Amino acid sequence: MLVELEGITKRFGSFTANDRIDLTLRSGEIVCLLGENGAGKTTLMNILYGLSRADEGVIKIDGKPVTFDSPKDAIKAGIGMVHQHFMLVPVFTVAENVVLGEEPVRGLDRLDLKSARQRVEAISRQFGLSINPDAVVEDLPVGVQQRVEIVKILYRNAEVLIFDEPTAVLTPQEVDEFFTIVRTMREQGKAILFITHKLREVLELADRIDVLRLGKLVGHADPKTADTRELAALMVGRPVELTAARSIAAPKQPALRLEDVSVREPKGELLLDRIGFEVRAGEIVGIAGVQGNGQTELIEVIAGLREVTSGRVLMAEKDVTSMSPRQRHKLGLAHVPEDRQRFGIVPPFMITENMVLDCYYEPQFSWGPMLRWDHANIAACERAEDFDVRTSSVFAPARTLSGGNQQKVVLARGMSRPISVFLAAQPTRGVDVGSIEYIHKRIVEARDHGVAVLIISTELDEILALSDRILVMYDGRITAEFEGSSAEGAVDIAAVGVAMGGGAPAA
Repeated sequence: MLVELEGITKRFGSFTANDRIDLTLRSGEIVCLLGENGAGKTTLMNILYGLSRADEGVIKIDGKPVTFDSPKDAIKAGIGMVHQHFMLVPVFTVAENVVLGEEPVRGLDRLDLKSARQRVEAISRQFGLSINPDAVVEDLPVGVQQRVEIVKILYRNAEVLIFDEPTAVLTPQEVDEFFTIVRTMREQGKAILFITHKLREVLELADRIDVLRLGKLVGHADPKTADTRELAALMVGRPVELTAARSIAAPKQPALRLEDVSVREPKGELLLDRIGFEVRAGEIVGIAGVQGNGQTELIEVIAGLREVTSGRVLMAEKDVTSMSPRQRHKLGLAHVPEDRQRFGIVPPFMITENMVLDCYYEPQFSWGPMLRWDHANIAACERAEDFDVRTSSVFAPARTLSGGNQQKVVLARGMSRPISVFLAAQPTRGVDVGSIEYIHKRIVEARDHGVAVLIISTELDEILALSDRILVMYDGRITAEFEGSSAEGAVDIAAVGVAMGGGAPAA
């Protein structure tokens, strides 16, 4: 199967999202489409999948022009897409989600779930997906939910599979498993189009690399000869520093302290077990660990979103254990949540509204019960410019932004006021390399201005690049501590990895 995009152009008003793009994809190969947030990657794939119509250009399959008025047309032509944010019904089983819209029936329109289960099991075995068709989706880890999305499109006999930022929400272990699945599909003749901004993943997985910048196809690269710096420069249009430049920290008094904090669920499960540590003003402490070992609960406790069973949380020696999130915010706590879609933004709200969500009640932005729109709009414009939020207008809904630009909105909101503690969970999840460089620079600047920074990230490279001290979480406990350094290679990466897996670091 050969898919060709010729001269694809898409405009939104005066903004050109795709500018005369040519792209080819053949059966049995993996093409990675690399680009910054807002480069036009997702728009191009939405056109190929029938979610949007190109203003100019043509799509060809095996040399014949085709027109897709909806995803249904694309699916009939053998094209399937796994979106960055999954399209699953949480309370349905795997089998029910897979067949939704194309349900097998028997008798008088009776749903044939047995047939559905058998088909799911067969696809799962063929591609090494290991999915229980009777499992309820909301009970599944994110990595397994992604496999359900893959089964959905394979069930519909897709020969071309589009993955939009497929590793943005996966742990390192899940990424490895996902790559194994993708290679298996390639070996069985599927054509894979992989949209991402993660340079190392591209070099590891791709057969060919195409690079988009500002809506244009600006170059191609061979993964056998290219390196991360070359790809980063091609994406951004300038040399990019892939590691954060920082001096040795000069920490001062503790700005955040946890004392023997434990959290139990109502059913008795211990989620956090006697957590104790401090973050001093002027230092960055990184929490390393495989996702699901208590990091989410730790963030929620510090932000005031979860009650503790025992122990205390202190900010500048002030007990804030019983304080609300707003009270902690007023004391100087900034919080970047790990899930921007659920907790970071309100997608239907305008960018202006999202930029002031945490401070709309302050005199600067409110006049009695009324929002001072002029002040809010000025602040939103300034923050959008500072953090390179790529949008045609701050009056646009936040849902119109790419995932990385939504993340920048959350970061801009948290870092654009005086703060004493910066709490960041997955600060660069779904963010391109140029923006990562900028975000890391801003985090280091905050530290150098006396802010206590706590970072939780599943990206070990990010923890190693930024942290002055590294704590490792495993099974709800702090199991190890390592001194970070601005000197390259100062941290024993192997020892950190052993601790992340639950092993004891060498003495």
